Amino acid sequence: MTIHKEGYTSIALCILFIFVLNALLQFYCPQYVFLKWAIYILSFALFVIILQFFRSPAINITTKDKQVLCPADGKVVVIEEVEETEFLKDKRIQISVFMSPINVHINRNPIGGMVKYFCYHPGKYLVAWHPKSSTENERTTIAIENSKGTIVLFRQIAGALARRIVWYVKEGDVVKQGEQFGFIKFGSRVDIFLPLGTKVNVGLDEVVKGGITVLAELKA
Repeated sequence: MTIHKEGYTSIALCILFIFVLNALLQFYCPQYVFLKWAIYILSFALFVIILQFFRSPAINITTKDKQVLCPADGKVVVIEEVEETEFLKDKRIQISVFMSPINVHINRNPIGGMVKYFCYHPGKYLVAWHPKSSTENERTTIAIENSKGTIVLFRQIAGALARRIVWYVKEGDVVKQGEQFGFIKFGSRVDIFLPLGTKVNVGLDEVVKGGITVLAELKA
């Protein structure tokens, strides 16, 4: 299993914690056999959970100009028409993907083009499915313009467990569709805002895969 670079520090800290905990248990409580085995099992389970959270599976990405790829693994929790007030300042189709702690948390560019806008917002840590999490939680906002002049805006949103958003892009970067643009640790959500008239290919509660599932098809 390949591990994502964002997991190295967390995995190292997890190993250190498990080592210290079990060493102390062995030193101070050698006679409590049942307790020791319970801690051993829980330690192993914790290590496996941390490993699987930071897994980085290889995927085959097929890029097409008019297709919008899903930016993250998870489940579609919102499809609605909204007013995007931060950068585009117009009506858009919002699709939101909720990532549980068991999902791969790599974030991928839904389209290719130039990053026209980027902004990081510190904020709250409401649960990721809360209606106000899109505007009040810690988040990033990124807008990419493709070769036809169409702009797609999307947000990384921290949830109640996610306390660190990582991004790899800045304004002016030229990015490829499906490439990694960031990572969110321990549960979160990604919102994507599409032009009105875009053909949406997914439904509510549908399970989607980042860089694989085609969320929608643009007019241009």
